[in-house]
Amino acid sequence: MSPAPLRLDEAPLRAAHAARARAAAEALQHGAGHAPLALAKTTSNLFRHRERTARQRIDLHALNQVIGIDTAAGWVEAEGLTTYEDLVAFTLPRGVMPAVVPQLKTITVGGAVAGVGIEATSFRHGLVHETMSALEVLLPHGEIVRCTADNEHADLFHGFPNAYGTLGYALAVRLRTRPTRPFVHVQHHRFSDPRAFFDAMARECGNGARTDAPDFVDGVLFGPHEQVLSVGRFVPAAARTSDYTGLDIYHESLRRRADDTLTTAGYLWRWDTDWFWCSRRFGLQHRWLRRLLGARYLKSRTYTRWMRWNARWRATQRLDALLHRHHESVVQDVDIPIAQALVFLDFLRSEIGIWPVWVCPVRGSDPPRFPLYPLPAGLNVNFGFWDVVTVPASRAPNHLNRRVEDAVLRLGGIKSLYSDSFFEREVFDRTYGMAHYARLKARYDPLGRAPHLYDKCVRRA
Repeated sequence: MSPAPLRLDEAPLRAAHAARARAAAEALQHGAGHAPLALAKTTSNLFRHRERTARQRIDLHALNQVIGIDTAAGWVEAEGLTTYEDLVAFTLPRGVMPAVVPQLKTITVGGAVAGVGIEATSFRHGLVHETMSALEVLLPHGEIVRCTADNEHADLFHGFPNAYGTLGYALAVRLRTRPTRPFVHVQHHRFSDPRAFFDAMARECGNGARTDAPDFVDGVLFGPHEQVLSVGRFVPAAARTSDYTGLDIYHESLRRRADDTLTTAGYLWRWDTDWFWCSRRFGLQHRWLRRLLGARYLKSRTYTRWMRWNARWRATQRLDALLHRHHESVVQDVDIPIAQALVFLDFLRSEIGIWPVWVCPVRGSDPPRFPLYPLPAGLNVNFGFWDVVTVPASRAPNHLNRRVEDAVLRLGGIKSLYSDSFFEREVFDRTYGMAHYARLKARYDPLGRAPHLYDKCVRRA
């Protein structure tokens, strides 16, 4: 039986939110100085190093609450620093979930719309910001504005995604929801031919009119001749469920199971326990070490803390220098039109050589509605590949990452900016809608208190 429709009494929640937002705005105004603005956060899902310079840190930690929900109308509203872990814990008992739930528990609502959020429902709903219906923004000079697609701040509503805080910070976001059921049944279809794999993905993503249409679609490329397409559907009951929060590893199950059933929460967080497969960088593919660490620490939050420690103290770089090794970190997510997916896969195989690769279909609107991240219209494939690659000592710095950028643009795709970027300014401006951004910057940050997007994402300012 589905939970009864719910609408929270929003008045007290909104009054409390308004007080928290007002306090944040006043702190920003009183602390105005010459240092560029930055968000004070204890965790981050950005993977690009920034220079350690003086910044005015904006503390929005208190803005981490759900402030409204209407399950019948299909929306939930949460403050910008609400993590998806907390948001999902709030919505699932009420029979709904955000239409797109990014893979990692620590991703915040504000972060997902300021950057780019994707998951296995994106073949239906697009990126996280495509599911947004209202947005409250703290502007760099301290004013608060509420934006929708058709009010006087519609330009900021459409320009906020992919601005990474350079136009202001999300104080609250209203997101579309969808009904859930208690469990997700997943079928894992194995392929040895990538053409057949992508053809099957396109068929599953085109099944929207069928009564048995899937709820979730994603896949893993384990190598040039081994692909797994995972197709999930909500189900009301299950004889047994799998648990991937401890000794068992989700991505390993794809290669040995034809199907699987997880709780809905277990499915949504299936990648978090092992940070996809990046936990193996810490040896956590070994059961004895997983048992020693315990489920409490088997999660993306742990690994990002370790990564930040390594970045701060440059432990890996010091070891490489000692052993005369040469590595390049390649941490990228790119969106490629599905017609070019085979070509990009061949590029990955021949020039990058990172396996596994996560693939997730994502539908772009026609015409694109968000100018700073103009995802191609129609069905695209997100390729996520994250590892450290051994390179010859003679190779120029960041050679592989630059090759990725060139390949993405050549194939008509677009690259997420959460990780290192090396675009020349003219190419960046053309790719990420900087003419539109300049107009937004002039209207909403005329004093230039927040950094420019190019300076932040490429120059590491």
